Amino acid sequence: MKIKLNRSYKKLNKNSELTTVFVYAVSGTEEQLASFKEAMGDNFRESEEGQALWFSITSAGKVVPDMSKFDQAASLASQYGGNLGLELARIAAAQLMGLQPAAATVPVIAAPVVEKPAVESEE
Repeated sequence: MKIKLNRSYKKLNKNSELTTVFVYAVSGTEEQLASFKEAMGDNFRESEEGQALWFSITSAGKVVPDMSKFDQAASLASQYGGNLGLELARIAAAQLMGLQPAAATVPVIAAPVVEKPAVESEE
């Protein structure tokens, strides 16, 4: 089964707070789509073209996304301030998007070079 972001929009939730809703197009084998439709029950929706849709805003008893990795990343980034928090957030975001994060760049300050006087040999 494949799920691809289709669109997003804003709406008021049951607490009258503005929330972003993400709409995903769901594709897969006939068997997978039948299982998805059964799992969604009365909440199953299709586009006008017949594409199965999944909405990120759900309530009890509906299919919901596993947000544990997002929650973990946000928790780590908020625990540490400054550059470490920013770096943790950057790495977590790259991993969540399936990207390999670039190595952290740390400035290296070279030690001053001290020239030693040439030793003259006595012959």
